[in-house]
Amino acid sequence: MPRYWLSFLCLFAASLACALAVTPLARKFAIRVGAVDYPNKRRVNKTPIPRMGGIAIFAGIVAAFVVQYIGTTYFGWPVVLVPSPRLTVNYWMLVLAFVIIFTTGMLDDKFTLTPRTKLLGQVLAATIAAMGGLVIGVIANPFAPGEFIELGWLTYPVTIIYLVAYVNIINLIDGLDGLAAGISCIASVTMFVLSIWAGRLDAAALACAIAGSTLGFLHYNFHPASIFMGDSGSLTLGFALGTISLLSVTRIAGLTTIIVPLVIAGIPIIDTFSAIVRRTRAHVSVGRADRGHIHHRLLAEGFDQKQAVLVVYAWTALLCAGALVMTQVTTIPRICIFLVLLVASGAFANHLHLFEPVLRHHKDPRTGDDELVGPDDPAFAEESEKARERREERREELLGIRTESKDKGEKHQ
Repeated sequence: MPRYWLSFLCLFAASLACALAVTPLARKFAIRVGAVDYPNKRRVNKTPIPRMGGIAIFAGIVAAFVVQYIGTTYFGWPVVLVPSPRLTVNYWMLVLAFVIIFTTGMLDDKFTLTPRTKLLGQVLAATIAAMGGLVIGVIANPFAPGEFIELGWLTYPVTIIYLVAYVNIINLIDGLDGLAAGISCIASVTMFVLSIWAGRLDAAALACAIAGSTLGFLHYNFHPASIFMGDSGSLTLGFALGTISLLSVTRIAGLTTIIVPLVIAGIPIIDTFSAIVRRTRAHVSVGRADRGHIHHRLLAEGFDQKQAVLVVYAWTALLCAGALVMTQVTTIPRICIFLVLLVASGAFANHLHLFEPVLRHHKDPRTGDDELVGPDDPAFAEESEKARERREERREELLGIRTESKDKGEKHQ
């Protein structure tokens, strides 16, 4: 065991040092190729910031596994790339999947890919990972102990959807200096502990690499940031965290082992889910960018960037602590912990008005054109009031129907 800890410490140190060394180079490269975020109405940054920090994060992951290879080959370190007995993982295919997801992000940072093209890259990476054996084929039936649910042909689509979803929830939360990197760092440390408890050394090694590279990158990315991670970073981190969670699960997954990674990623999931609800309520495309994300709401509450990020860090740490405890207690306390975390997070999300639309359709009285307006436009309050009145009318109609039905029932009696 001491030798395992030595190797994990070296992996963490290697990825940390590499990210610290490579980030300034990535910044210069991003500026040279024109991968720069310029201020606009939706972005928080007030000055142009280069956005290819994912190069440093990816380099940190590579450095960690180069160190692992050297340690295993020349210094007798234990082999960590050993899958669960129920899994047959081709690690070279996983490497290829990581290269594809990182390349997709790099191309998006440089050329701003269409959503369909970017999704295609994500699906391709997830498909290759699944073909390499990173799948959940069987799920333990929570309602019938000892029985299992065979996913059959659904094994691959379920795995692909899971990985693509993980990629995008990290991508969507990347809105403030240090936000996505810090959340990923906290999540990876939590997954490292869970992987060690489960005896999954491959997952633990990758978690070490992610923790080191994100922490090193945060030195430059925390407010005031000198570089953003861009999609090259957020897509890679999302894919890595999804991979770690699947490597830790084993082929037969219990309900808890599926829920725990979702609790760890609770903040990005809440942010993504609320964005879908918010945009659906406003009758706009779910892919339409707006200023209703968690970080936007915290800024609107009066927090500055650092304070907003620290609030989200604390929220994430609370969820991660709850996830760790959930794996160590019996069923009833586990359910209670999950419900407490769910209700608390839901209450906080409701307090921040995450589900309230921040875009409204408005018909310009002069031109007759349909346009989208935000809270800064006086027409937004007008359209919000109209929407509230429509909801009230529907509620009254529904109550009227119920009352009428009740009266008819009483007369019939």
